[in-house]
Amino acid sequence: MTIPSRVIVDDVSIVLCGEAGKGIQTVERLLTPLLMSAGFNVFACKEYMSRVRGGSNSTEIRVSSQKKVAYVERIDILIPLDKDAIPHLANRISQSTVIFGSTKELASGLPIVDVPFDGIAAEVGGAIYANTVAIGLISGLLNVELSVVGKFLEKFFKSKPDEVVRKNIEAAKRGIDIALSFSGAGKIDVRVKPDERVKSDMLAGGAEMIAAGAIAAGCNFVAGYPMTPSTGILTFLSQHAGKFGIIAEQAEDEISAVNMALGAWYAGGRGFVCTAGGGFALMVESLSLAGMIESPLVISVGMRPAPATGLPTRTEQGDLEHALYSGHGEFPRIILAPSTVENCFELSKKAFDMAGKFQCPVIILSDQYLVDTIYNAVPFKFAGAGDNHVTMTAAGYRRYALTPDGISPRGIPAYGDGFVNVDSDEHDEDGHITESMDVRSAMVEKRLRKYEAIKKELIPPELIGASDYETLVIGWGSTFGVIKEALEIIADPRLAALHFTQVHPLHPDGAGYITRAKNRVIVENNATSQFGKLIKLSTGMEIENKILKYNGMPFSVEELVSGLREILAKGALK
Repeated sequence: MTIPSRVIVDDVSIVLCGEAGKGIQTVERLLTPLLMSAGFNVFACKEYMSRVRGGSNSTEIRVSSQKKVAYVERIDILIPLDKDAIPHLANRISQSTVIFGSTKELASGLPIVDVPFDGIAAEVGGAIYANTVAIGLISGLLNVELSVVGKFLEKFFKSKPDEVVRKNIEAAKRGIDIALSFSGAGKIDVRVKPDERVKSDMLAGGAEMIAAGAIAAGCNFVAGYPMTPSTGILTFLSQHAGKFGIIAEQAEDEISAVNMALGAWYAGGRGFVCTAGGGFALMVESLSLAGMIESPLVISVGMRPAPATGLPTRTEQGDLEHALYSGHGEFPRIILAPSTVENCFELSKKAFDMAGKFQCPVIILSDQYLVDTIYNAVPFKFAGAGDNHVTMTAAGYRRYALTPDGISPRGIPAYGDGFVNVDSDEHDEDGHITESMDVRSAMVEKRLRKYEAIKKELIPPELIGASDYETLVIGWGSTFGVIKEALEIIADPRLAALHFTQVHPLHPDGAGYITRAKNRVIVENNATSQFGKLIKLSTGMEIENKILKYNGMPFSVEELVSGLREILAKGALK
């Protein structure tokens, strides 16, 4: 066997692929914290099919000297764990991809470095150890010493019998030994520099950080019906419910879940609902109810390709208009779109404060790509949950008192002497049903006046790059990392990006940035440029150039660089 010659410097993309049930996610769960403990920056994202077994699932793990937080098309090292993996990833495999696997099982016509993972695992103690052999191989290529790997495995498997721990360490050693025989000058040379500071980072994922932000905000009730990609949020909050005083309820359906959360808010709790686009579709009548009774409500919507069930385990930014226009009638709402794993925490926490303060629904729009992304992040501390925006009521309390800013003091039952009356019909200041046209007009205007108060606390968009730009790339939500890295690669001082994490209402600074640009490009994971349409509706400005993707995969750095360069070559930057 001829070992390929390949030098990989500073940034290596490692992809593992196999059918569901082969333990791909287990490798990710083991390898990412292991490499981080060795001082490497790590970033991982996954694509998977909607089946319990079979199909082809893959995980990409980027290991880099400098922090990278975006998906790349490039595969430097591929470990296919079944015969379907290589055909599944054919469009991402290049001549420089190094493939490790059993040449007997992988008849692909491509050069493969022969590593019979299953055979080695059988020698150690069983096929179950094949993944640990792969972990050892990758660790060895990155020059992680066996003592570091062994110490990590001991900690990871501490609840298992000593024999299991010993065999996992042996499997990892076999993988490391193989890697050392392949690596070095003239062979496979991976040169990624570890950074001691990374060892003190935390490994953070989008789903966990949305959940953690809710905990930091004082969330004490969560309801949901399991639905990809938001199940991880419900799972995390359920697992930590006892520690943080949270009531977690897996409801019989999405309608029940959202109504339970409304009940929690009415009783003085802080209710949270997590779902996906299809589940949110079932909640829209209750969203409108929240608008009428002026109840706080926080809903996390994990976007995925639709309509209907669509591609239930893939990613898309296709539910912006769904979130913007759902619910009958006119009432205020706030829509936030986290950009990074850290931002998932920040915006989730802020959502609860905004919902309580402005007594309206707040929707957190994430997507499968962001929710399932993990990487090393600087640890942060939980601050206090802040004001719960609840008033102790007095006799004669009026739940819907007309106020200059439209925000009435919010009381809760049994907290004071007042009677807290809410009704889904139009009502007067006391909450009693009315059919008075004058009262109706006053209440509509009262509710909509909240937008003026909301506008004082809008989150401004972030400018990436020089302020004297000519061409402006506009993005929102989870495209932040890939846009930022693409701009770093293109490195043209006349090119900048404007990124939004609050998509409704829009901050007025956005219009100023967009107006100053000679040329504009919008990047969206949908087919109709939903955010571009919202910008035009809000500012009157048409975004001339659009880079859109809607096949269920996130943007890769390479395709965005290519798309931007193509637009620039047509005269955007002269």
